[in-house]
Amino acid sequence: MSTFSKELSIRWSDLDPNFHLRHSAYYDFGAQHRIEILSQEGLTMQVMQEQNFGPIAFREECVFRKEIHLGDKIVISTKIGKMRADASRWTIVHDLHNQDGVLCAKITIDGAWMDTKLRKLAVPTPAMALQVMNAIPKTEDFILL
Repeated sequence: MSTFSKELSIRWSDLDPNFHLRHSAYYDFGAQHRIEILSQEGLTMQVMQEQNFGPIAFREECVFRKEIHLGDKIVISTKIGKMRADASRWTIVHDLHNQDGVLCAKITIDGAWMDTKLRKLAVPTPAMALQVMNAIPKTEDFILL
């Protein structure tokens, strides 16, 4: 996979009283995009439920650079910035650009996989999870942990 990006639809409910995208909507867009990537590659919510594992977040940060308003054409792109060789820990980076190519925001999330039965950190299973994580594009400054 060379790129994974999608145009977002900014909804009225995504706005705050200042008539721009509310801060929490950025995180919602990032979370949705991550799940879409995994699902597109075959690692669906059903597979994760059947295999008793899922992603968890340790830290999530958004750097806001330019306001996003209703009617703006925004594209979110997703890449992996850091990852252990076994994909058990990772950093995912989402860039949100407007129709002029201007970076409006950068979301960075550090996370891992959790065994949902044991409630402990785990190496993702099945092996497909590693394949999916390896297939996601990497940032230019990607670091193998």
